[in-house]
Amino acid sequence: MRFWKSLKFSIGLVLVALTSMIATAQQYDIQRADYGAGNRRIDVTQRLREVVCSQTRFRMGNSTFGTDPAPEMKKSLRIFARGANGREQMLEFPESSTIDGAQFYCANAGNWNGGGGDSGQYQILHAEYGTERNHVDVTDRLRELARADRIFRMGNSTFGFDPDPGQIKMLRIYTRGPDGRPRMFEYRESSTVDGGQFTGWGRGDWGNGGWNGGWNGDANDRDEGQYVILHAEYGTERNHVDVTDQLRELARGDMTFRMGNSTFGIDPDHGRIKFLHIYARGRDGRRRMFEYREGSTVDGAQFSGWRRAEWGREGWNERWNDRDDDRDRDHDRDRDHDRDR
Repeated sequence: MRFWKSLKFSIGLVLVALTSMIATAQQYDIQRADYGAGNRRIDVTQRLREVVCSQTRFRMGNSTFGTDPAPEMKKSLRIFARGANGREQMLEFPESSTIDGAQFYCANAGNWNGGGGDSGQYQILHAEYGTERNHVDVTDRLRELARADRIFRMGNSTFGFDPDPGQIKMLRIYTRGPDGRPRMFEYRESSTVDGGQFTGWGRGDWGNGGWNGGWNGDANDRDEGQYVILHAEYGTERNHVDVTDQLRELARGDMTFRMGNSTFGIDPDHGRIKFLHIYARGRDGRRRMFEYREGSTVDGAQFSGWRRAEWGREGWNERWNDRDDDRDRDHDRDRDHDRDR
């Protein structure tokens, strides 16, 4: 009797051990991944797959992905993966975490797309680097970079020359969307370019169709944003000023810009961290407030009519924290910073 009890106990231990080993060996198939904080997140799917395939364990942070999408904010890596049972789940790792790559499935040395990096929506037609007065065709050079890297930091050294010394340069990538309509992507000198949104990026089989849209592209290629700007304020909850007119002037000149006191020529609340609040209305008629922390970059692509600056004339209810409907959690920040109450 004791023998059978002992045998059953031993078998039980073996089964527990086997179950544990199977659970430990389970691998997740990475579907997608993003890195950042709040709405300041970037797609890092391909880069993560490459890292997982090249390292068993790695410490994850800005250096892993070659960029800091949310300066001065606590970031995290979110991995959306499918387990062996076919169910999808989200795994989240705080910045600086050590990740065991062995738990993730590796295919083709991290190139899930078979060398193409072909999951993007936009087909590149042409690329120019410089300023409006002095710019050069960098399509061929961009193609070379695309074959080597999914993500890269861009500037004069990237293209081997400075087309307009003393001026801030831009990289403009002219594309065609899935609906056949043109769109222009603009990157400020020293910013990071992620090819994930461009179809065929890694293969480099694009940019051969010619381009005659000029530096500023087609008249309407950048006017497809979803939100109409109603008003803009800069400052803190206790001290803020109307900057709608200044924002309108900025929009006519730049699609993206880095924002702070010097941008608007005023410091409405000395010693405090300021914010730019852009109050907008979506296509469904609902209002939404976008918040940008002092020192962050504003991208006008999501706002309708940005370049034409035909907005900001419909009034505003004068509430700093306008929360009538959705609010862009672009900040979703830690609440321990010096924010006014």
